[in-house]
Amino acid sequence: MSYLLENTDGLLSITAIADLSSVAETAAYTVPAGKTLILTKGKLRANGDVGESGVASIGQDGAETDFVGATNLDNLDTQGDVITMAPVPSATPATEKEYSAGTVIKFNVSTGGIGVAATFYLYGTLDDA
Repeated sequence: MSYLLENTDGLLSITAIADLSSVAETAAYTVPAGKTLILTKGKLRANGDVGESGVASIGQDGAETDFVGATNLDNLDTQGDVITMAPVPSATPATEKEYSAGTVIKFNVSTGGIGVAATFYLYGTLDDA
């Protein structure tokens, strides 16, 4: 279900992540037909301590790090802790991505942490293709 108003930055999807200790990809959103998508951020809310070794990324199927590369999850220490995952701006502007219709956006755990569940929130802007 999309929570987004077209041409407005907003919530695209809410996805349950069953276990942050498992190396896995989880589909979070598919760009609808006739639309393009500019991602703006993801938020990850933990249901407990993820530990010091967890690493995750966000990107399209086949390129799971093309929006946000490897991100440490070590500051998710207790239930309700939330991190924002987005390209980091600096003196050189961060590159964001536009995705075409049919592209599947995934949340990817590349290094498992402690076995807790989480909720992933994906934000962006839809536009006509």
